[in-house]
Amino acid sequence: MNGIVLDGFSLYYGQRRCLKDLTMTMAEGEITALIGPSGCGKSSCLRSFNRMNDRIPGCRTEGKLLINGLDVNAPETDVITLRKQVGMVFQRPNPFFMSVLDNVTYGPKIHGIRKKAELLSIAEKTLRDAGLWEEVKDWLKKPASSLSGGQQQRLCIARALAVEPDILLLDEPTAALDPIATVRIEELLLQLKGRYTLVLVTHDLRQALRVSDKTAFLLDGRLVEYGVTKQLFQHPRKEETKQYLNER
Repeated sequence: MNGIVLDGFSLYYGQRRCLKDLTMTMAEGEITALIGPSGCGKSSCLRSFNRMNDRIPGCRTEGKLLINGLDVNAPETDVITLRKQVGMVFQRPNPFFMSVLDNVTYGPKIHGIRKKAELLSIAEKTLRDAGLWEEVKDWLKKPASSLSGGQQQRLCIARALAVEPDILLLDEPTAALDPIATVRIEELLLQLKGRYTLVLVTHDLRQALRVSDKTAFLLDGRLVEYGVTKQLFQHPRKEETKQYLNER
């Protein structure tokens, strides 16, 4: 089955159990929002999908986490291949200290593409997909750091798309952006939906309501409620969900 499947999935940092028996399925081609208070496990959950938590000493998992049928934590799973399949965009734009073009073509070069024409074709396609091509097509050699914050974040999305992932993880991608740039990113996510499976961590409940198909509400590492976004917001089944939405 394509998409993301968690079945009794738990995550530990040493003796601390950060995620507790999560069970849910994120459908292929949809946008799933992860909401909940700070420290509830949203980002830890997101980082589990491409095993970025491996970098944390004492990290271990229990239960199943499948991505497009692949057991993410199986000993034979190749992490490099996994991270090609599952791209990630962080809260603050983090372009590399190189040109716009070199940012977008960095991943394809790492994976063995060397022909200039092919790299330029990939760059144009992914920059178009990220809604940035018309703004930078005459400035591909320009340092990425000279772009605005919103442009830098779209460049980071283009960089993630350049290696042709199936899934894109976004950890509060608009938290550091102004309202206009935020709208551009949200419009972009809606355009990418269908071609990619997107998982979005956000503290902005209105953003979750605007862009996501499904929403998961986490609290103290537990999955309290998961369902169609509009239904969850308008008719939450759990009292904890209702209380959190009312407070926010």
